[in-house]
Amino acid sequence: QARVIADLRPVGYVGTPSFLKLILEKCDELGVDSSSIKRALVSGEAFLPPVREFVRARGIDAYQAYGTADLGVIAYETAAREGLVVDEEVILEIVRPGTGDPVAAGEVGEVVVTPFNEDYPLVRFATGDLSAVLPGPSPCGRTNTRIKGWMGRADQTTKARGLFVHPEQVARVAERHGLGKARLVVGNDGGNDTLLLRVERDGPPDLALMQAVEATLRDVTKLRGEVHFVAAGSLPNDGKVIEDARKYD
Repeated sequence: QARVIADLRPVGYVGTPSFLKLILEKCDELGVDSSSIKRALVSGEAFLPPVREFVRARGIDAYQAYGTADLGVIAYETAAREGLVVDEEVILEIVRPGTGDPVAAGEVGEVVVTPFNEDYPLVRFATGDLSAVLPGPSPCGRTNTRIKGWMGRADQTTKARGLFVHPEQVARVAERHGLGKARLVVGNDGGNDTLLLRVERDGPPDLALMQAVEATLRDVTKLRGEVHFVAAGSLPNDGKVIEDARKYD
């Protein structure tokens, strides 16, 4: 793809922000000129600040769109870059997760959407994503409702490097090796998502077992990550199997 950019000199990019960063870094590694790309529409995952700054430093004017496969576009960024303006073809509500009850203005809750689509009717479709309504119209002049943007998941399902990771996958990794309590911590290092699986285990260090668990983690989630063994009883007793430690503001 880096070679294609060099040959065809595209002006725009559409895709996930992390993959745009990856392509640009590959172009640098290969000594390929990627300066033709001046605009980008990114979606499919959070547009994290380190990636946003990286893209901006490359002279690329990038905007994010928020949507789902079922609904299409739900909200989009404008030149004001203050939240996302809700698409005029949907009704968006912010509700308390698990209840369907609307929250107070500005409070974080689950995004629920009803689209005006006669061919594929959905009423109050719960996305599982968290966000909050911003007060007032956008400084760009758009007057429709604005949301803060993607602020995590209402459940523990988390997206990393463009792929969803589910709590049952974490449990499957631990069970395959006869291990106990496990907690997957998703972080971000310089714009790149990181996975750290912390597993409770007593006994001497076992490098072979650690490597085997890492291989299973990659097999089950399709993502690479590190595995750390911790003492039994040391993981928090908060019911969390997946912890999203990334910063979204």
